[in-house]
Amino acid sequence: MNVIKYFSPLLKEKELIDDLPVIIRVRKFDESSANEFSSKMNKAQNTGQPIVPVIIDSYGGQVYSLMSMISDIKHSKIPVATIVQGKAMSCGAILFSFGTEGYRYMDPDATLMIHDVSSMGWGKVEEIKASAEETDRLNQKIYSMMAENCGHHKNYFLDLVHTKGHADWFLNTDDARSHGLANHPHIPSLKITVNVKFDFEWCLVTAVGYQHVCF
Repeated sequence: MNVIKYFSPLLKEKELIDDLPVIIRVRKFDESSANEFSSKMNKAQNTGQPIVPVIIDSYGGQVYSLMSMISDIKHSKIPVATIVQGKAMSCGAILFSFGTEGYRYMDPDATLMIHDVSSMGWGKVEEIKASAEETDRLNQKIYSMMAENCGHHKNYFLDLVHTKGHADWFLNTDDARSHGLANHPHIPSLKITVNVKFDFEWCLVTAVGYQHVCF
């Protein structure tokens, strides 16, 4: 938002950094969304902001796109806050668990849903078998990573899903906190400050704006 140009006819905007701080919103898990996620995460590393907010409101999607996003979070040089608004289901719930410990927020009315990885296989018998083995590998890997993120032994979530008959497992905010997924039962306040520097030159005022995000 350009707050400078409305201040006075004598003000001339020289540089006001746009789209800062970087706030990432995740609604889908596909190749396009993963590429956008990676681009924004890389941008956030160089803005000077102390944290990267990732807001999740998703039914889930493709597991390999999720793995790409997880890799971006793991390589982040600054903390990543994951925030659930509405729902974080399937891939969304997994991504939520990758928020930095202490920075996982969940709206009181939000819902998580955890279930096994699923796939569709066709072709020759060996091809279907290979697809099933890969699905099982991803399933075990994802549950293990979630458990590690939440401070549990690697089979913690796998065992829980097994006891529930491998059906969809829905968790409210209290459930998520009890299993170590959510740290806070509320949405954080995002405070943005704008510092403006004025330089006088040729009777004109130029301005440089800086934005920061904090929790």
